[in-house]
Amino acid sequence: MNSREIRNTFLDFFRNKEHKIVDSAPVVPHGDPTLLFTNAGMNQFKDVFLGEGNREYTRAVDTQKCIRVSGKHNDLEEVGVDTYHHTFFEMLGNWSFGDYYKKEAIQWAWELLTDVWKLPKDRLYVTVYRTDDESYEIWKQYLPENNILRFDEKDNFWEMGETGPCGPCSEIHFDGTIDKSGKDLVNAGSPDVIEIWNLVFIQYNRKADGTLSELSAKHVDTGMGFERITRVLQGKDSNYDTDIFMPLIQEIEKITNNKYSTDLNNEIGIAMRVIADHIRTLSFAIADGALPGNEGRSYVLRRILRRASRYAKKLGANKPILFMLVPKLIEIMGDVFPEIKTQQEIITKVIKGEEESFLQTLESGINKFEEIVSNQVNSEQKIINGDEAFLLYDSFGFPLDLTELMAKDIGFKVDIEGFNHNMKEQKQRSRSARKVILQEADSNKFNYYTDFVGYDRLESESKILFVEENKIILENTPFYVESGGQVSDTGIITFGGEKYFVEDVRKFGNSYVHFCDRELENSIGDVALLQVDKLKRKQIARNHSATHLMHEALKMTLGSHIQQQGSMVNDINLRFDFNHFEKVDKSVIKDIEDIVNTKILESHIVKTNILNIDEAKKNSKIKMYFGDKYGDTVRAVVIDEKFSIELCGGTHISNSSEIGFFKIITETAIASGVRRIEAITGNAIQNYVYMLNDRIAEKGENVNELQDKINKLEKKINELVVIELANNLDKIIENPVIINDINVVIGKFENIEANNLRDLGEKLRDKTKNSVCLILSIVEDKISIVCTVSDDLLSKYNAGKIVSLAAKVLGGGGGGKPHLAQAGGKDLSKVNDLLNNDFFQIIREY
Repeated sequence: MNSREIRNTFLDFFRNKEHKIVDSAPVVPHGDPTLLFTNAGMNQFKDVFLGEGNREYTRAVDTQKCIRVSGKHNDLEEVGVDTYHHTFFEMLGNWSFGDYYKKEAIQWAWELLTDVWKLPKDRLYVTVYRTDDESYEIWKQYLPENNILRFDEKDNFWEMGETGPCGPCSEIHFDGTIDKSGKDLVNAGSPDVIEIWNLVFIQYNRKADGTLSELSAKHVDTGMGFERITRVLQGKDSNYDTDIFMPLIQEIEKITNNKYSTDLNNEIGIAMRVIADHIRTLSFAIADGALPGNEGRSYVLRRILRRASRYAKKLGANKPILFMLVPKLIEIMGDVFPEIKTQQEIITKVIKGEEESFLQTLESGINKFEEIVSNQVNSEQKIINGDEAFLLYDSFGFPLDLTELMAKDIGFKVDIEGFNHNMKEQKQRSRSARKVILQEADSNKFNYYTDFVGYDRLESESKILFVEENKIILENTPFYVESGGQVSDTGIITFGGEKYFVEDVRKFGNSYVHFCDRELENSIGDVALLQVDKLKRKQIARNHSATHLMHEALKMTLGSHIQQQGSMVNDINLRFDFNHFEKVDKSVIKDIEDIVNTKILESHIVKTNILNIDEAKKNSKIKMYFGDKYGDTVRAVVIDEKFSIELCGGTHISNSSEIGFFKIITETAIASGVRRIEAITGNAIQNYVYMLNDRIAEKGENVNELQDKINKLEKKINELVVIELANNLDKIIENPVIINDINVVIGKFENIEANNLRDLGEKLRDKTKNSVCLILSIVEDKISIVCTVSDDLLSKYNAGKIVSLAAKVLGGGGGGKPHLAQAGGKDLSKVNDLLNNDFFQIIREY
């Protein structure tokens, strides 16, 4: 049975048990800030378990894409080394939301495994929680007691968090030993006896004091490792030997001219398994909207890609090869998960670009690593200390686990605690305080239901349900609460002869909490008049509708890979973040504006259609944002049915002509592979034109005066930059390279003019002893370098001679006094060579 048949058999089995087949959630959980990646099938149903949401069905079945590379679910170090851990995997699952419970879940699991898939019953062991007699008794109907084992909380009690829904679980393990002697290997981490299915019975609520109370509705949450069950059913010793992975491994063999080995200690085999695993993680994460970068999940992806690239280098690959595997992956999985096929171009571009970038810095990083190691050649400790590991991370882009991998290859260890200390200090330096505008409300107080009537009207009369200080809740409200990037409405609430200005609106559960400008009279039960600021709402609506039009225009001009990464819509402007890998050309900006303004001038009626979510999913024209949580009923906003249809809960104008005009103000990069456009519409256009006219008039009358001001400002800015850099010179001095028993310090800056660089050199020299320092700056195509020698070394080293030798590397020249000298260079391609290798060699040979 091939893997496709295994997956389909599972889904069909439970469909025949009246389960609804639901789509996999994205691996990027945009709607859940507690997770970097979707790591279990239950993630998309968390709101049901927490009692905050529901579904139109009570039974479900799915195959969920999962990534586990962080927190307690971190399998990264085992990947490729053993036979059954992965960073990306599929979790087959069946679910009951207050419907069937333990008896049916166990009965159907047994039926599928033994009657349908014909697994030998004497090779199955099950575990139950130590006090779960109910599950134990049910399992006795199918297995001898010798095959039913009790375990404690660590293995057989599932919890969502420190508080909340939880319950016992029952795991099913397959004994792959030759003589069926694997009982003692259950939960022992053995590749011969592996867990294949976990049945979780959610029946308790964990309170803050640690006690358990019974839930009114009990749920079933099961998870089966697709790769593991495929291995078992195909009779393989390793997940990697199945038809899920072997086509990828064979492609790696072809690309690298290496032969795969199943020997777990074979370096080539490990490398191929790691690459086959990691390309799946990267491709699915990118397809669902994540991109490699320097923070959060983006940094995790960058780590994984660089780890895979490092293993590719072990196979002799000195050029990008990971991106070449994408077509084969799509061949294997594109029919089940069409998003990787749809996003093939973007996946390929991202991976190739990241590989090229990393390979450019890898050599210099390896040289630095080898230098660190060589300095310890006579040391018995064989450890990369925390400062050195952080230097490799901070200056050469080496993730910690890559440094650990390289250290392990030569019998070294890494000082993890020291690295984390450096990382913590860096975060503290860069952390900025956030201004809290409104005090957070205690959501536990707000057990009310507010009916939102603001789609149809901007005024309403409503009964007051709750008043506290400046907060008020009413039976209905026309005030929109911030959601989907659209800001909350402002306006007036009137009661008791008083008018109160509404500064903000927030939603807690089903309650709309209005925050007013001052303390309110306690008039619970009275009727209030609510009035939304009409002009502001109108301008917000213009910007929101324009955002929909621009989104479509971006796809038309830049490509189908464009996905929304974030947005903000207020009455002043609109902001739209999207994935793209290069600056958007001015001519394309004009094309985008032309497309949007054409749709505005065509005067399309803006319609809102209420649809069933399943009906919406079947309509390929409707844009849905992965990660957004949709209820059973959704709103589709239509602006020209042939052009733009998006699911959206925001407010919009009634005709595209009401937008007036659309103008892009800025287009910038905000992260690796993410761009941001800011634009204006309507009334803001008029103010923008006035501002431009004023600027032109001022420039025409006072060009010389303006230029003089600019020159003075630039000079002042450069002076401030030097002062700021001087205050941060300690960071450069902290990590010297020791050569000939002296400290060699190197620093690189951007856009520091030669005279300012010299001033910086003076300040650096004042801070150092027993040191030779080199600092470099690039301004446009010109390179400036400054060399300093501390007073205690002037009898041995001459800054003028040293800087002259350094400048020759860059195709330039220069010189100066023994304590401080300056030079210039032309060859930008040699900068990294000078900083990473040649300057150190100059000092060694001096």
